[in-house]
Amino acid sequence: MGSKKQIKAGNVLIGGNAPVSVQSMLNCPSGDAQACVSQAKELEAAGCEIIRATVPDMQAVKTIEARKNAVSVPIVADIHFDYRMALEAAEAGADKIRINPGNIGSDDRVKAVADKCRQKNIPIRIGVNSGSVEKHILKKYGSPTPEALVESAKYHIELLNRFDFDDIAVSLKSSNVKTAVNAYRLMAAETPYPLHIGITEAGTERMGLLKSAAGIGSLLLDGIGDTIRVSLTASPVKEVYAGFDILKAVGVRKKGPDLISCPTCGRTKIDLISLASRVEQALRSCDKNITVAVMGCVVNGPGEASHADIGIAGGNGEGLLFKKGEIIKKVREEDLFDELMTEIKRL
Repeated sequence: MGSKKQIKAGNVLIGGNAPVSVQSMLNCPSGDAQACVSQAKELEAAGCEIIRATVPDMQAVKTIEARKNAVSVPIVADIHFDYRMALEAAEAGADKIRINPGNIGSDDRVKAVADKCRQKNIPIRIGVNSGSVEKHILKKYGSPTPEALVESAKYHIELLNRFDFDDIAVSLKSSNVKTAVNAYRLMAAETPYPLHIGITEAGTERMGLLKSAAGIGSLLLDGIGDTIRVSLTASPVKEVYAGFDILKAVGVRKKGPDLISCPTCGRTKIDLISLASRVEQALRSCDKNITVAVMGCVVNGPGEASHADIGIAGGNGEGLLFKKGEIIKKVREEDLFDELMTEIKRL
């Protein structure tokens, strides 16, 4: 799984044999230290392993130290155009810099950032997307094709390599799932750099998750990807949950319970939809690597979910509690949730 090269952002390894890490981005005002700290803590509590924040000005730079003092999660400074912000963010303690070297001006500016990051042992993520591809590359390919994205990334890598900097990760994001997936596949085949994968501007919580699952999931199943961000027009905390859910769905990384539940049918006699949602929410705070089943009927429930560590199956106003397919006892419908949670605590 993942790239051959490994980098380190704070206490998190990216690439090599390191686990695929999940990250998100603060969406509070960048210069509001209190708001940034509060949201960073919220993300850390949700399990976020890398936190990125935009750094457009000096006021935002000043919040980096406060965030680092508040959480143990690495802080990535997202820089656009102004190389001075990259230098200041590195001095302020940023654990990683996200930048496009070609967008910050002359070679001496690129050299200044490369030198500073080398001095501080700070890696740089080259962030290429469909809207950032250089004009001469766009002219060559006609549009931001996968090949254009890869050529743009290589152009930025060469700029940093020119100044003896190779502590690099790369992203090649597009809002088009197929374009992004093909770009990452090309990049993985041609370079050893760790890849930050995701579908940019993926959309609202529903469609954004679907596009991200399709794109990120496809790449992970190919063995491509070292860190992920699920971009949603929603709370950053939901991005973190979605990231771990995708990793879990493709079997790349298991963190906490795996909930399985049936799609309901005419045999279902209990309010399975709300019960399954309630169980899912409760399991967010559980760190046990177990499989939990919430099934709609006793006809198929214990059989189809016989591999589950613990489960419930609905009946007519009642249900069954079972472990590994073996029925433990009958339970009244209104007690199913509590009985299930009690058994999970005992596991």
